[in-house]
Amino acid sequence: MLFSDDMRKSVILLILAAAMTVTGCDFFRVLAGRPTSKDIDAKRVLIMRAEEAALQARLDSIDRVEKKIVADSLAALDSLAAQGVVISDDSRLGGLAEERKAFRYCVVIGAFREISNAQKLAAEAGARGYSAELMSCKNGMIAVGVCPSDRIAVTFEDVKRLRQEPFCPKDSWILLNE
Repeated sequence: MLFSDDMRKSVILLILAAAMTVTGCDFFRVLAGRPTSKDIDAKRVLIMRAEEAALQARLDSIDRVEKKIVADSLAALDSLAAQGVVISDDSRLGGLAEERKAFRYCVVIGAFREISNAQKLAAEAGARGYSAELMSCKNGMIAVGVCPSDRIAVTFEDVKRLRQEPFCPKDSWILLNE
């Protein structure tokens, strides 16, 4: 016997170690029918490209929505001007006595010196399904605002709808809260 069993095992292990060093894990992956590191890298690149494409599609969608909002807002501003709807900041009321509101726009349907008159108009708007807010002004007036929104296009639609209501005066205007 030329080689003992221990020597044969050592030679086989040495050959396996040499094969691993020379060929790497891919050799054994191929033997096992598994994907090689090259296949895994190619799959990783495909996944990253798909994720990038999905992200770009979302960004493009957001961009389209933002452009539509701007276009709608500009169209609403043009329509408001054509119909004689006034947009003004709180200086028209002498300034608001309290902090800025959480919304950018609202429709002012009246301003009163007597709080009871403002409350009466707010209750009438509330009875018609509108949420009315009383806003104290620095000049002592109490304004009644309805339909708060952050989009001028929505506010424009609210003005058109409100002006059809019997409680809403034709000189209602939009408060720009900036």
